[in-house]
Amino acid sequence: MLLSLAMIFIIGSLAGWCFSKLRLPPLTGMLAAGIALGPCCLGLIDSSVLTISPQLRQIALVIILLRAGLNLKLGDLKKVGRPAILMCFVPASFEIIGTFIAAPLLFGFSRADALVLGTVIAAVSPAVVVPHMLKLMDEGYGVEQGIPQMILAGASADDVFVIVLFTSFTEMAQSGRFNALGLLRIPTSIVLGAAAGALVGFVLRKLTQKTSADPSRAALFLLSASFLLVALESAATGAVGFSGLIAVMTSGLTFALGSEKSAAAVSNDLSRLWIGAEILLFVLVGAAVDVSCAFDAGIRALLLIPAALLFRMTGVLVCVAGTKLNRNERIFSMLAYTPKATVQAAIGAIPLSLGFASGNTILTVAVVAILVTAPLGAFMIDLTYKRLLRKKSAPPEREQAPAGKSKISG
Repeated sequence: MLLSLAMIFIIGSLAGWCFSKLRLPPLTGMLAAGIALGPCCLGLIDSSVLTISPQLRQIALVIILLRAGLNLKLGDLKKVGRPAILMCFVPASFEIIGTFIAAPLLFGFSRADALVLGTVIAAVSPAVVVPHMLKLMDEGYGVEQGIPQMILAGASADDVFVIVLFTSFTEMAQSGRFNALGLLRIPTSIVLGAAAGALVGFVLRKLTQKTSADPSRAALFLLSASFLLVALESAATGAVGFSGLIAVMTSGLTFALGSEKSAAAVSNDLSRLWIGAEILLFVLVGAAVDVSCAFDAGIRALLLIPAALLFRMTGVLVCVAGTKLNRNERIFSMLAYTPKATVQAAIGAIPLSLGFASGNTILTVAVVAILVTAPLGAFMIDLTYKRLLRKKSAPPEREQAPAGKSKISG
């Protein structure tokens, strides 16, 4: 295991650095390293690491979502308002509809299997999107228009919406009956996750203030609580859902209320952890990809993905309709909401394991979606954000009065 982890960090880091020198997103190199080291190629990653890979990827995801919450401001979210809420479900819904139309034509799928495939590929990847939006916020691009805040808010809830639909449509495809009660998990997951995260963030903020905990200890408290929140998600069964990812982001947001300086220090500590967590996340996502599957569906998968993305982009346009965003900012929002990786790697193989006749094709399309959209989406964000977004204007400097004289003349 230790040898495998060493290879993951060293080779993943070098691959990311090499790709950055080629003006490509580092995560592309990390994904490529994971594919090369994984079972479908060289097979150099120990099976014990692959067994706990989902948990390791989840730890990395918790770190970046916690940072996102710490860097979000409640006032910014209120300013974004309606578009942020619509981004949680409208683009994914459009993409599912697009897949529902295209999959039977391209693959001969039944309508039920087409819905399952739609939910497999519809989720946006917080692991790709969130770090880029944090970078935009740090550099001040699109912040005054609320663009990175809107995309951050939508990305975590988008996954909840899609995964609940995936569960419902999978059950329908197996039994022939649609469980409408299962859809109650969408609002309960969001509401209960946000409430629990707000409570945890508030309690930890008061605790760290009273104990005068340093930023590193506060970061440890927040991480530990976030792991518990994510663990609670598996305990929520039946019609009542609970989103650990939303809870994590909300806990960071609430912790930062009234203590922005402390939150910035905690976020800075977490950013150091993210250096290693990012490598672990994307190398392991790459290792979960079976490239050989990508050749089975061939050109049909490559036709389906762009068609589905066109529907998703149309959904983003619907979300930002009526806002003050200009044409360039709307184009950027459409591009930034396309990358896929973590959810597809997590659920892409489930239909095959359940015995779906179309299971291998669904897995193949999920693999192609990762290989195409994760690097391309990240590359397009990096390539276009300075061209399409407005940079936050610097506050005007105060005029300094000469020594011994008042600024206000009599």
